[in-house]
Amino acid sequence: MQYPKPVTRLIESYMKLPGIGEKTATRLAFFTINMDQEDVGEFSQALQEVQTKLHYCHICGNITDQEPCEICANEQRDQTQILVVEQPKDIMALENMHSYNGLYHVLGGVLSPVNGIGPDDLRIKQLVERLQHDDLITEVIVATNATSEGEATAMYLAKLIKPAQIKVTRLAHGLAVGADIEYADQMTLQRAVDGRQQI
Repeated sequence: MQYPKPVTRLIESYMKLPGIGEKTATRLAFFTINMDQEDVGEFSQALQEVQTKLHYCHICGNITDQEPCEICANEQRDQTQILVVEQPKDIMALENMHSYNGLYHVLGGVLSPVNGIGPDDLRIKQLVERLQHDDLITEVIVATNATSEGEATAMYLAKLIKPAQIKVTRLAHGLAVGADIEYADQMTLQRAVDGRQQI
């Protein structure tokens, strides 16, 4: 016996989410069936709004509903530092520390020749252009994850940026090899930022 088509479609939709297998998707589908109509409507609207109301900031690449994003538009932030991260979600983890007050740049991933991801597939060109057009920037802090791809990306960026006489540092002390920024606690992230090293 098969589920009715609407249930099957809902299960298949949930399975498109990362880390969701068939059992979890089925459990979520049946939970959704039992939700109040109002809650289902709000859930549906939230899904639609992230597609229709959000875009990537043309300056830093962070997700935003305004242009430029709130961070880039804030003139009170330290205009001399850019902290480079892999994904927009990394910015929120770092912002929750409430101690870094500079700017950001989202690469959109890391260099990974095995997966066919080269410099042209990331927002590296946009970073270089920012550095060329902004004389205030004196330091680029590379905050890619402590993986082999993250390290390779950090070294690539350092070699690319150093000729411009801009200091390039790397997060250190606290982030273990293989650790993702988004899962690190605030104290670990604070130590990583404070203990950054020049590369």
